[in-house]
Amino acid sequence: MPIQLIILDFDGTLADTRDNIVRTLQASMHQLDLPVADEAACASTIGLKLDDACRHLYPDGPADLPDRFVETYREIFFRNKESLVPAPFPHVLSTLRQLRQRGVVLTIASSRGTGSLHAFIDAMGLRDCISYVLGADSVEHTKPHPEPVLRTLCETGIDAAHTLVVGDMPVDILMGRNAGVQTCGVTYGNATRDQLQAAGADFLIDDFAELGVYGSTQV
Repeated sequence: MPIQLIILDFDGTLADTRDNIVRTLQASMHQLDLPVADEAACASTIGLKLDDACRHLYPDGPADLPDRFVETYREIFFRNKESLVPAPFPHVLSTLRQLRQRGVVLTIASSRGTGSLHAFIDAMGLRDCISYVLGADSVEHTKPHPEPVLRTLCETGIDAAHTLVVGDMPVDILMGRNAGVQTCGVTYGNATRDQLQAAGADFLIDDFAELGVYGSTQV
């Protein structure tokens, strides 16, 4: 089936945000006097909502900790957002524009908040490529629930058979599979090739430029 719609993750797929996220997570831990998780543990939560990331890192924490953690993280992020604009991964901008010119509809479904998503999309020069944006605060159920994909299909009017989800984490792949669409894992992000394969990715790519085949050929 020809691909007409590509639903893209943001962190670790379009933008290299790993260091920024880890540093902001660790700064939040310091501010809340929590044991500071190491880089690998912090990175393992990328793709989760902030409150779920907190529960993952501090499963025995008090009931109000996730809410306090989210508030602290956002305060630190917005205080430093001018210096936190991420760089796109290689070939992201050129490939998105190529796909757009071919008529492929490009959207974003992220576990990041909508405010920072739109700020980064503008700062990175992606606005002319992206047709629709869903952040964690735009949906009731986040990844791996299929809601972000189903909402996007409804918004665009494009059938699941012509849709591809692209992401770097197992939750992205599971979200797409749960919605009945094809999935592509990127191996340069925050999960390993084995983790993406175990999640059931239909395709794996090592370079974003490999998406350039879509819109001109059939999957």
